[in-house]
Amino acid sequence: MKHFTPDNFHNCRLGLLLGRAAILKDKIIDTHMEPHGITAAQFKVLIIMAQFGVDTPAELCRHLSLDSGSMTRMLDRLEQKGLLDRKRSALDRRQVQLVLTDDGQRLADRLPYIGAEALNQLAGALEPDELQTLEKLLKKMLIAAGDPITLQRVGKA
Repeated sequence: MKHFTPDNFHNCRLGLLLGRAAILKDKIIDTHMEPHGITAAQFKVLIIMAQFGVDTPAELCRHLSLDSGSMTRMLDRLEQKGLLDRKRSALDRRQVQLVLTDDGQRLADRLPYIGAEALNQLAGALEPDELQTLEKLLKKMLIAAGDPITLQRVGKA
């Protein structure tokens, strides 16, 4: 269904609101993660590894829509902080597998609590049914737009 035309596009706030919500979410996560010495971007890498079992840079790039150079720099920083290690795959030496260190796993175990606090700060003004509707609508939009990660998770949600 087409909702926007060149004539009414000047009244469209959807892109702005989605973008602002994403920026604010990251700022809130940054604030909550500061005591742990990591950023919102690093939080996302660790939570995806821990919750979804993602263990390769290529798969992280797909989840986060990052290019391989940006991902390499991100993984370098997390490795320098002692939160993950890179290991060559036993099955294919060309592939790198990512493994959380003991410190990385301890932090990853705390991330759902920290993330819940951060998202409650962002979405706390919503009633439970409003939050459920928002999630449903965003998921519907992402699926209709062909988002591969959302499509992949539909059967697993």
